[in-house]
Amino acid sequence: MKKLLITTMIGCATTVMAQGGLTDMSHSQQAKMTNTPLGAVRWTGGFWGDRFNMLSTTGIWDMWDTWNTPWETIDNMGLHGSNGFRNFEIAAGTVKGKHHGPPFHDGDMYKWLEACATVYAITKDPKLDALMDKFIEQVALAQRADGYIHTPVVISERNAGIDTHAITENAAGIEIGKDQKHAFASRLNFETYNLGHLITAGIIHKRATGKTTLFNCGKKAADFLYNFLTNDAAELSRNAICPSHYMGAAEIYRETGEEKYLTLAKGLIAIRDSVTNGEDHNQDRHKFRDQYEAMGHAVRANYLYAGVADLYAETGEAQLMKNLSAIWDDIIQHKIYIMGGCGALYDGVSPDGTTYNQPSIQQIHQAYGRQFQLPQEAAHNEICAQIGMMLFSWRMFQTTGDAKYIDNIENELYNGILSGISLDGKDFFYTEALRRTKEFPYTMRWPKHRQHYITCFCCPPNTLRTLCQAQEYAYAVNGQTLYVNLYGQNNLKTNEWEVEQMTDYPWNGKITLTIKKAKNLETIQLHRPDWCDKYNVKVNGEDADLRITRKWKKGDIIELNLDMHPRLVEANPLVEEAKNQIAVMRGPIVYCLEGEDIEDGYRINDIAIPADIQFTEQKMTLCGHEMTTLEGEAVLTNQEQWDNQTLYREIRSVTPKKVKVRLIPYYAWDNRGIQDMSLWLPLAR
Repeated sequence: MKKLLITTMIGCATTVMAQGGLTDMSHSQQAKMTNTPLGAVRWTGGFWGDRFNMLSTTGIWDMWDTWNTPWETIDNMGLHGSNGFRNFEIAAGTVKGKHHGPPFHDGDMYKWLEACATVYAITKDPKLDALMDKFIEQVALAQRADGYIHTPVVISERNAGIDTHAITENAAGIEIGKDQKHAFASRLNFETYNLGHLITAGIIHKRATGKTTLFNCGKKAADFLYNFLTNDAAELSRNAICPSHYMGAAEIYRETGEEKYLTLAKGLIAIRDSVTNGEDHNQDRHKFRDQYEAMGHAVRANYLYAGVADLYAETGEAQLMKNLSAIWDDIIQHKIYIMGGCGALYDGVSPDGTTYNQPSIQQIHQAYGRQFQLPQEAAHNEICAQIGMMLFSWRMFQTTGDAKYIDNIENELYNGILSGISLDGKDFFYTEALRRTKEFPYTMRWPKHRQHYITCFCCPPNTLRTLCQAQEYAYAVNGQTLYVNLYGQNNLKTNEWEVEQMTDYPWNGKITLTIKKAKNLETIQLHRPDWCDKYNVKVNGEDADLRITRKWKKGDIIELNLDMHPRLVEANPLVEEAKNQIAVMRGPIVYCLEGEDIEDGYRINDIAIPADIQFTEQKMTLCGHEMTTLEGEAVLTNQEQWDNQTLYREIRSVTPKKVKVRLIPYYAWDNRGIQDMSLWLPLAR
C-alpha cells in the first residue's frame, strides 16, 4: 500500500515527504492496517484536547527542567532533578564531571525527546524544535564512532583519556581500568534498552521534522547492534533487559528498507534461544516459541511481546502468531486488572505452587503471577508495563485487524496510563495500586502518591510520550478503508482525506464525523467498544451500520450514538481479593471512591454499594479539568473500627443507614492530597 503523503516545510523548500506513523507497516508482509501519518490527526478540543494542551505546554517543559537540573544543584538546593542532560554534556566533552543517576536515564531522555517530536509534528513550535536540537547535539557528540552510546561508560572512557571517537569496532570489553565502567559489564546497565529507545526516537524525530540528526545517531546505534550480533551473539543475548531494541530494529528496517536491519530483528529473537541458565524473570528460561503464557517481569515481557509482534509483521512466521495470540489471551483473560494494570506482584515466584521441583522455582519482581492472582492494595502495576501492553495490542491490531485489541488500547489510555500522571502534568506514579488505606500496615517500595521525581524515572517520560501520541492511535488505514478506532474531538487531514470528529466522549456517547475530503475513500469502519451493548448509526440522517461503504462526498455526516450508562462490574470469583466486590464503569472510564467523597466522614471500609444503586451523573472540575462524577447512596455496613491486633471477630448487627458517596474517574485519584481510595468496593446484597 502506498504511504500517505503530506506536504511539509523544510528550510525554505517545500518537500513532499512520505511520512510514516508510529509504526509504519505500509510495506510489512503481514500488516492489515497502517497508521495515519505522524501529525495528521490533531485533537481540536474535548477530553484529549485538554490533556494534549496540558502535556505540550506544561508536561514536556516541566520534565525538561527535571532533566536539566545538574547534580550539584540538586545537592545544594534540595531540588528534584536527575542530572540526565548533564550526563550527555559530560559524555560529549562539553563540560567535565562524573556520571550521576541510574544507567537507564539515557533511554528515558530519548523517550522524552520522542514526546517532544510527536508534539512538534502537530504544533510546529520553534522553541520545541530548538530544544530538541540542543539535546541532539550532545547525543551526537557523545556517541562513539562505532555507534555505541551509554553515558556512564562513555564518561568513564573519556575520564580515562580514551578517544571515544576513535573506537570504530564493537569494543564491548574495552579495558579502561579496573575502577572504570565498561560496555556490557552487566545486563542491569540497560544498554540495549537505551539503544532501542534512541533508534525509535530518531525515527519519530525524522518523521516529525524531516531532519536526520537524531536519526543518524539511531542508525549508528542499530549498526552497532548488528555488528555486535554478528561478532558476539552470545554476549548480546545476555543483555536483553526491557528489550526496546526489538521494536527499534524492526522500525528502522521499515524506515530504511535495509535488509541487515531485518536480519538484526530476526537475530535478536533467535539468540534468546541460546541463553544458558535463563530466567522466567527475563522470559529466557524457555525458548520463545515454547511459551504460551505471560510470565516474569511484566515490563520485560510486554516489550518482548511487542517486539516479536513486529517481527511477525515482517516475516509472517505462523508459530510466532500462535505464541503471541495465546499470551495476549492469557493476559486479558487471567492476569490484567480491570483498569489495564499488568504485573500484579511486587515479588513473585515462578512457577508458584504448581511444581514439586522446588529448586526450579525462581524469584521474580514486578511479576505476572498465577492466573487470577490480582491483589489490590499491594498491587505493583508499573506504568511501563501498561504502556508495553498497549504497544503489544497495537501491533496485534495492525497484523490481524481484530477490534478486541483496540478495546485494550482504549482501556490502557484512559485508565492504565493516564492515571500515571497528575492532572497538572507534573507528578507521576511508578506503580498503580487499586486501593490505599491508612490502616494498611506496610510501606511498599514505591509510594502510592505521585511524585515529581522518582529515582526510577523510566515511567514518567514513557507516560508523557504515550499520552502525547494518543491521537496516533485514533485511526488506521487499509487501502481505501478508514478505521475509526478511538473517539475524541479531532481532525484527520492527509493529502487525500479530511474528516472532522466532534464529540464530548468519553462523557457522552454521541459522535459526529463530517467528511471534508474523500478522494479514493470507499469505506469507513466504526469501532464499537466492547463495553457498549446498544448503539445506532446514521449517515446523512438514514440508518446505517458500523461498516459503511458508499460514494463519499464533502459534507457527508456520520452520527454514531453509543449507549453510555454506569455499570457495576464483578470479577471472576477466582480473583480472591475482589470476591463479593464490584467496580463501577461508565463508558470506557473506570471509577473509584476517595475518602473525602463519603458523607459524614465515614471510611471506605465502612460502606458497601447496593446492587440496585441509582447513580446521578454530575459534572465536576478538578485541577482545571472537567469530568463526570457519579453520585449515589451507599450502605453503611460497619461502624466499629478494627485494630491491627485483631484478626477475627464475631459479626455485630448494624442499623441500616444510607450514606451518600461520589465516585470519580480512577485516573483522577490522588490529586486532592493523600487520602483513602478504593477501586473495588463491597457489594451490599
